[in-house]
Amino acid sequence: MSAYLHCLSHTPLVGYVDPAQAVLDEVDGVIAAARARIEAFDPELVFLFAPDHYNGFFYDVMPAFCIGMAATAIGDFNSAAGPLDVPREVAEACANAVLEAGVDAAVSYRMQVDHGFAQPLELLLGSLAARPVIPVFINGVAVPLPGFARARALGEAIGHFARSTGKRVLFLGSGGLSHQPPVPELARVDARMAERLLGSGRELPASERQARQQRVISAAEGFVLDQHSLHPLNPGWDNHFLDLLQQRRYAELDGMANAELSALAGKSTHEVKTWVAAFAALGAYGTYQASDRYYRPIPEWIAGFASLSAHFLT
Repeated sequence: MSAYLHCLSHTPLVGYVDPAQAVLDEVDGVIAAARARIEAFDPELVFLFAPDHYNGFFYDVMPAFCIGMAATAIGDFNSAAGPLDVPREVAEACANAVLEAGVDAAVSYRMQVDHGFAQPLELLLGSLAARPVIPVFINGVAVPLPGFARARALGEAIGHFARSTGKRVLFLGSGGLSHQPPVPELARVDARMAERLLGSGRELPASERQARQQRVISAAEGFVLDQHSLHPLNPGWDNHFLDLLQQRRYAELDGMANAELSALAGKSTHEVKTWVAAFAALGAYGTYQASDRYYRPIPEWIAGFASLSAHFLT
């Protein structure tokens, strides 16, 4: 019985709006070291907790959590595109175990995912289908949002199931930390955009997808010049959050209201619930040791960018 964890911020802006070469080299080194550790661990099964950005999940049906029985990445922002290697029978057993544990999670036999799932698979494992992976969606942008306590319960339930498989299991968390890119909100958009958020955005025309991506790129370029043009990054909160994970104090987040987190660190910071779920899953195995912590605020990527590993202490 063995388990390993790695959580990593993602950003669609790599190659579009980049920081100085020294920062790129630093981040590349952090990712390369994490990839080498994961390769040495040689996982037999991966659980990937990640959000979506209105590319696969929409308001026609917006679950708090969804476990994929099959999944395909769309390749937005030049991220990897194509099917993930999802072991269907294991995913089905996981979904049943989660429900039996008292956590309501939807299932999808046709999950569509974006860079939030694709980036960690490509960067840390080498490709979308390098290892058997069970994708776990956690809603991080579309209100109403699940809270920290429910994300933790989801992670614990998946961790107990993962432990029962007897496999070498890798838990990945994707997203965060503080950031607020220009993500549309249903209550604040015109009728055309509302229709996209209600489901027609699944199949965007190429020209419209390009325009959408350009809005994010332009926002990042503006944020570099004026870091009050969007919600400012919050390194203080980001590092406090990392402390809580390292010290297994993530239950202290349970009482934090969603509005409080948005005000502190930005409306897309709710992606950190993927990290909480991943750490809670590892915690279901027992005591763990966190290591290889990295953090840097990177305005060019509109992100408090972080990386953190942990392993189960047998």
